[in-house]
Amino acid sequence: MPVASLPSKYGVGTLGLEAYNFVDMLASAGVKIWQILPLNPLGYGNSPYQPLSSFAGDEIYIDLNLLSAEGLITVAPREYAGSEPDRIDYDGARRHKEEYLRLAYRRFSGGREYEDFLKYDWVYPYAVFVALKTQNGLKSWTEWPQEQRNWIIDRKYDISHLKDEIGYRMFAQFMFYKQWMSLKSYANSKGIEIMGDIPFYVGLDSLDVWSSREDFLINGDGVPSFIAGVPPDYFNEDGQRWGNPIYDWDRLRKNGFRFWIERLRYSAVLYDILRIDHFRAFDTYWKIPASCPTARVGEWIEAPGYELFDEIYRVLPNIKIVAEDLGDLRPEVLVLRDHYGLMGMNVAEFTVLEPKDTKRQLIYTGTHDNQTAAGWYRDLPARERFKVSNVLLKYGSPKSPISKRLIKYVMDSRADIAIVPMSDILGYDDRARLNTPGTVGSPNWEWRLPDWAPFKRRIPALRELIMETKRG
Repeated sequence: MPVASLPSKYGVGTLGLEAYNFVDMLASAGVKIWQILPLNPLGYGNSPYQPLSSFAGDEIYIDLNLLSAEGLITVAPREYAGSEPDRIDYDGARRHKEEYLRLAYRRFSGGREYEDFLKYDWVYPYAVFVALKTQNGLKSWTEWPQEQRNWIIDRKYDISHLKDEIGYRMFAQFMFYKQWMSLKSYANSKGIEIMGDIPFYVGLDSLDVWSSREDFLINGDGVPSFIAGVPPDYFNEDGQRWGNPIYDWDRLRKNGFRFWIERLRYSAVLYDILRIDHFRAFDTYWKIPASCPTARVGEWIEAPGYELFDEIYRVLPNIKIVAEDLGDLRPEVLVLRDHYGLMGMNVAEFTVLEPKDTKRQLIYTGTHDNQTAAGWYRDLPARERFKVSNVLLKYGSPKSPISKRLIKYVMDSRADIAIVPMSDILGYDDRARLNTPGTVGSPNWEWRLPDWAPFKRRIPALRELIMETKRG
């Protein structure tokens, strides 16, 4: 359940009361893990997988009522419903919230906790990055005047006129961090772990690349020579041209994989378990010349996965990592995964007719990139629907909703962990789908739950199923 999809009076889910209510409901049902999408500042198309930073949090999730409780807002925040009750209006919610955040900044007086937060070495550079981006009409840093592009390298450009904006951005980051860590602590106190999500690649227009451009295959002005994606397959005849810059693995080797180590170190503060997206790229990655308009042209390049993970576990021996190992993989990817004892993933929508019912894995009905169970089943050819229904006879009558039967199938499996999207618990169709890979923009990432009533009705049955399958 993405934080953004939580019920809210402000157009997008927040880290406030409804998030705490959700934790209470999960605990009452016996749920032990809440998996979320990345919380980093949303980039192009409001995608959490094209963030402006791998470290910062998006201020859109800050709860205004919590700021009021601290005395930072002295007037009751106006509600912002958005255009439709089950859709997130990112732009409108962001504009509405910023008005109050800037008022709160004026009343903020700092303190020891704030000073300690500022010791994270990414905070000030991120604030400068966003201040310069705002000054340049939100253009990518690669389009800024050269002296501004190079501030992070030589500090020659005078940013004194941006002092107030930089201060505001650091304040917003502190409030996100403070509210998130409070919510995480509350969830942990209820016996619930938070599973965060770490994109493999980073966005070109990000603090990550702006400040560490030597770690990527780009020229000094930020123009990539090669970009990331995946080659053509059954679903995409042109492949997927993601556009993210490729890591310069030779450079990363020389500096001890500093970027990845620091990224994971900080993420392990924010989350209890880390799901790393596109795990296969630690073994081999698809390298596309930036000049190519599709992902058809490219080559598989071996990555130093063993060297990197040896260093990760040397420096961060207690880190909990899950590998997103979906797709058509060469055997070496699974050997790498198993060498470090990492759990992989099994998506029932892909495997129910060819079961991979094994331990040491997480099993899902579907992920954020899948159709909902109801939408998936509806779109299957009649012959496939008949086969799926027969496989699931043990889990309910063919007349019962497919989402209910598929959830029982997943919960009854031998997998160590079973995870079910909220949309499937509610039995929703594809209007509640979170993302369609290979597409950008609306309606991706826009679904949200208007209120808790439908979930509350399902808690008793969910609790009973968890007990029945001994997952409590």
